[in-house]
Parts: sequence; C-alpha cells; structure tokens
Amino acid sequence: MATSAVSTTGLITVGIADSYNFFGQFIILILFQLGGIGYLTFTTFMILSTTRKITHWHKTLLTSEFTLPQTIRIKDFLKSVIFFTFFMEILGSVLFFIAFKIEGMSTGIALWNAVFHSVSAFCTAGFSLFNTGFTEYVDNTFMNAIIAFLAISGSLGFIVATDFTLRLKKKSHRISFTTKIVLIGFIILLSFGFVFFYFFEPEIYGLPIKERVLASFFQVMSAMTTVGFNTVDFGAFVLPMLLVTTILMYIGASPSGTAGGMKITTLTAVFSIMKSRLKGRKRITFLGRTIPFERLYIATSSFIFYTTLIFLGTFILSFTESFSFEQILFEVASALGTVGLSTGITSELSEIGKLIIIILMFIGRLGVLTFGLAIWSKSVVNGEDQVPEEDIAV
Repeated sequence: MATSAVSTTGLITVGIADSYNFFGQFIILILFQLGGIGYLTFTTFMILSTTRKITHWHKTLLTSEFTLPQTIRIKDFLKSVIFFTFFMEILGSVLFFIAFKIEGMSTGIALWNAVFHSVSAFCTAGFSLFNTGFTEYVDNTFMNAIIAFLAISGSLGFIVATDFTLRLKKKSHRISFTTKIVLIGFIILLSFGFVFFYFFEPEIYGLPIKERVLASFFQVMSAMTTVGFNTVDFGAFVLPMLLVTTILMYIGASPSGTAGGMKITTLTAVFSIMKSRLKGRKRITFLGRTIPFERLYIATSSFIFYTTLIFLGTFILSFTESFSFEQILFEVASALGTVGLSTGITSELSEIGKLIIIILMFIGRLGVLTFGLAIWSKSVVNGEDQVPEEDIAV
C-alpha cells in the first residue's frame, strides 16, 4: 500500500475504506501527494522560499529529473509546479464537494471524499474511498468531467502549465517544442483509443449513447493519464481492448507531470528516428524541427529499458501466477506505468508476484532511466574515448 501510494499507482490488495481509519487514509493521501509533485520538487521549493537560492547540486538533480527545455528556468518551473498543484487540488475539492452533496452525502463525508479524490485525481494516484471505484457514476457527466479535468491537468505536465503561464504573463514567450508534441500526441492517442472503445468493446454496447460516450472517453483518459480510476469493470473487457489499454498505459502522457508511462515525447522521438532513417535523412526531425542527438539517446534508452522491464515482469509472473497472459501483461504494464488499473487479480497474486509488482511500481515512479543509471553508472575511466571502433551489420 505504501509503495503504491508514494508511486501514485493505485494498485491495492484491500479496500481502503474498509481497512483504514481516517488517520490511515490521511497518511495514504500524504504519500501520494508527495509522490505526485515529487519530494525533490517540494524540498527545493522550500529552500527557495527560505534562502532564495539553490545550489549547483540541486540544479543538477532537478535538471536530471525534469529534463526541462531551455526556454524554461528551473526557478519559474518549481513555482509553477507548487502553485498550480495546490490551485488545481483546491478547485477540484470544491467541485467534488458539490458533486458529492448532489449525490446526497453528508457534509463531513462529502468534504473528506472531495479532498481525497481531488488530490488522488490530480496526482493521477488512482486511490478511491469507494470499493467499486467510480462504476456507480458511469452516467454522471459532472463527476466524469471533474476527474478528467484534474487528471489531464496533472498528466499533461508542469512544463505545459509553466509554458502557458509564462505565455499569459509575457506575450513574447514562445511555447516550447515539448508542449506542442505533448498536446498533439495526447489528442491523437486519446482519439485513437476512444474510437476503439466506442465501437469494439462489447461491455459498453448495451449502454445508452451518452453513457457509452462517457465510458469510452473515461477509460481511455484514465489509461493515458495513468489516473487509474474506472467506471467500467476492466476484468470483463475483451482481449483487443485490454491490449489497446495496455498500449496506452505503456505510453503514458507527458514528462515532468504526475503521469507515469514511457511518455509521449519518448514515443515521438523513437518514431522520428524511424521515419527519418526510412527517408534516408541524416538529421532526425519532427514538425520541421531537428531533435538533438542527446535527447534521442535518452529516448531510445528509455524505450528499450522500459520495454525490457515489461517483458521481464511478465515473464517472471507467468511462472509464479496462474492467470492468463493478457491479465499478467495488463497488471505489469499498469504497475510499471503507475496506472493502477487492474483486471482484478492484484489481491490474488502470490507473495512473489506482489513483490515483483512492488518493484515495478517503485521503478516506474523513480523513472526507468534513473533506476538504470543507479545500477550501471560508473566513473569515466581514462582512455575510454580511445576504445577502438568496429563496424556491425544491422
């Protein structure tokens, strides 16, 4: 539970409302709040608030964690993260409170549910005080809209929020290339997923058109933003839709946001490499812009490492568990992508299986590249650049 909370995943083995009192629920909230905005972001913001200065060491760590475009300063970015986070969570709490009061909840219960679910939605944590998630609200447009608004705001990333904030303050500020890629990629993938769910998922065929539209949009949004809430039972989905959801969880949303996954920008970079090579170009370009080789190396490393971890996690669980291949793959992708969606097998996993899921959630929140660097990083030895070059057939 602790790993799932601090990694903002949402995979659980027991019901939160049934197993934890108010204090326990509050601790869980604190954990996914810190996991959502990042403890490094929070502590550095506190340093800036008191000393007005951050050290070179802090700058190096932050640059490594967020990989900011050159058009955005770290100081502006951190302020945007903190203020944007609390503004959105307060706004979400107010909207949730109204929604829960409309549903007939008492004031005290509605208030706590509003705060808990607002923070959970914005941090894309996927924790809910309802044992069946939001399946009872599949036809509630207001409730669906609040969750989608918070989850998309958090998952699109603080780079996007900072970009638009600076644009409002200074008309001369240029929207970064990263923001453009994130927005275009998010819209394309969301549309792709929506069409598939609406037309090919039998589980929602019997719903009225309005509910069918809401259900299709919500499940795709939940997978892409890695918020992990659901209004339909994923355990009843057909195989093609489980695979589509797995792909969306695998990709995720934006870097420097609350979402997990491999990231839209990573997929874009890998796609650009393929497209440019097929066209015989020496430079790797996208939308008429050349992508720096340093970013391409990071993207391909992340892509390979992320894919390898999903393969290894699925491979190991296929030995330790008796569930179907698609259920295991779905669970692994959900854990590594810090999504929290499940076909219902989490609580039935073996002890080894749960340990593997814990490790995957931890790596997913830490970042696959950060984890890889921690394992393989070493000091550059003298003469390393003198290693002879040799050709290889590809």
